[in-house]
Amino acid sequence: MSKYKPLVKGIEETFQIGQDAYFTSIAPITSYVVSFEDDFETGYFYAVTVNEDISILDALHIYNVIDVIHRDKPCNLKVMWTEDGTIASLLINDYCQAILDFNKQAGYCRNGFPENKGLWSQTTSRQLTDELLVSIMAAE
Repeated sequence: MSKYKPLVKGIEETFQIGQDAYFTSIAPITSYVVSFEDDFETGYFYAVTVNEDISILDALHIYNVIDVIHRDKPCNLKVMWTEDGTIASLLINDYCQAILDFNKQAGYCRNGFPENKGLWSQTTSRQLTDELLVSIMAAE
């Protein structure tokens, strides 16, 4: 038995930081949706609902384009979901940048920014550390 929750790939794309990009992934069994956006200046990862309109439940800052050293090189982006479709993780070049937990209605990213002003509850800390990542992804 694995000590981590099994994951399934939602999407895998190649993109270049600082170029217009927008990717969406729907969870494998639930109707949960996440999106990644690079708007030429910043990269964000969103938990969204899709009804008549798209509503943002939570937004996580991933990077400022100007601060990324190797922004001229293509990157690999993956969204991985837990098998039950309740947790989405954003990986850029196989490094986990953010987690969106739909059951707990909580989002975490490496810089912990911004404060959640969406529909989801506030958490004491939104900063994703390696320890927190292991805790969230640990098998129950």
